[in-house]
Amino acid sequence: MGDRYNIHSQLEHLQSKYIGTGHADTTKFEWLTNQHRDSQSTYLGHYDMLSYFAVAENESKARIRFNIMEKMLQPCGPPPEKPED
Repeated sequence: MGDRYNIHSQLEHLQSKYIGTGHADTTKFEWLTNQHRDSQSTYLGHYDMLSYFAVAENESKARIRFNIMEKMLQPCGPPPEKPED
């Protein structure tokens, strides 16, 4: 019983510390947005990936960086309408 409580409290601590780990009330849209932002920040952080995208799209690295930064604002489009209770 003690291990179970300990694991549960560790999970809650991680979920409160890191946004991308989600929680019980995370919607599909929020989870997907976090995944897209994580991927895009990885692309920006790895110079070789950025170079690869620049060559593949025949654009400058600065233009690719700008486009990725723009996509990070709303990577999955506008949020869905929330149903009124």
